[in-house]
Amino acid sequence: MRSTCAFLAVVLAILVATPRIQASSPGPGQSDAQAHIAGRPVLDAAVQDHARATDRDRETVRLFLQRSDVSAMAGKYGIDIRRAESAAAAMDASEAANIAAQARAANEMLAGGQGSVTISTTAIIIGLLVLILLIVALH
Repeated sequence: MRSTCAFLAVVLAILVATPRIQASSPGPGQSDAQAHIAGRPVLDAAVQDHARATDRDRETVRLFLQRSDVSAMAGKYGIDIRRAESAAAAMDASEAANIAAQARAANEMLAGGQGSVTISTTAIIIGLLVLILLIVALH
């Protein structure tokens, strides 16, 4: 009885550990490996799209930091815009996307107010500048 239980335990362990065989068959002209792997052109296009999106996000942050009202506010609070711009250039993709989204929101607030800065916009600008500097300081 003990050897039967041990045998069943080994068989079950092997069945659980082995990969499942897929029932789907590859399309015409494709091998099994080609049916589930994206081609090099698809991967290259995805990488290029990601790089372009990151570049657009960094450009959004850079343009936001170059606004005269943002520069004036940064100077008022003792924040070096050049350091913030270099920090924005060094951000990774997720950080750049997050900061760019906040910069777009602040741009919309500033554009909607025709140049008048409200307290909430001021808080967003200061928050963005501090966040950029913190990201650089922590890396």
